[in-house]
Amino acid sequence: MKRLIKTNYLALLLTVLVFSSCQGQTKRNHSTSARAALIGGGCDGCELMYIGMPKQIKAIDTSAGWTEKGQKLLISGTVFKSDGKTPAPEVIIYYWQTDSQGYYSTRKGMDKRTLRHGHIRGWVKTDHQGRYAIYTIRPATYPDHSEPAHIHTSIKEPNLDTEYYIDEFIFDDDPLLNAKKRKSLENRGGSGILKTSLSGNLQIAKHDLILGLHIPNYPVLPH
Repeated sequence: MKRLIKTNYLALLLTVLVFSSCQGQTKRNHSTSARAALIGGGCDGCELMYIGMPKQIKAIDTSAGWTEKGQKLLISGTVFKSDGKTPAPEVIIYYWQTDSQGYYSTRKGMDKRTLRHGHIRGWVKTDHQGRYAIYTIRPATYPDHSEPAHIHTSIKEPNLDTEYYIDEFIFDDDPLLNAKKRKSLENRGGSGILKTSLSGNLQIAKHDLILGLHIPNYPVLPH
């Protein structure tokens, strides 16, 4: 009986972690006026990008999920300034995702504040040509299939005081990415839809971003 209770508790805990972590790209509980002044309109969970952030962040990152079960995935591209042409160096992209079972699974020793983002999380900082690359595994959709599989992302620019979220990375071939869902996308930073190709056992997606695109309260910055 004790073992059954413990198993049920763990299942409940995983479910809570799954659905609470998906609030990572919704607005914080600020007043209406405060939200209106924030670049991006606020973001619940994006501030967790600073917890565990390495002092030296490279343009290429290999996630904790790379050696785990799942479809290996490479996402790479260029981040451009708001003109859509000039490469943007030293931009930090923070990402977090589910594992191959659709859970934001945790690992021993994690900071308790980051548990809802799971252990597959990481950072890249664009190089002098605005380039970045992330080696990870393709996330699975939530166990209840309520959302297409996705990778959460937020941005920290070197000349802005606050972070903001951009569209989640989702997959063009995901059957859950229906017409209604496509129409609802905000295209923050550009479309987050990834089109993948296969090279051996590796799925590859090229994905460029434009800073400030469809981001509320984004300042006019020199290029």
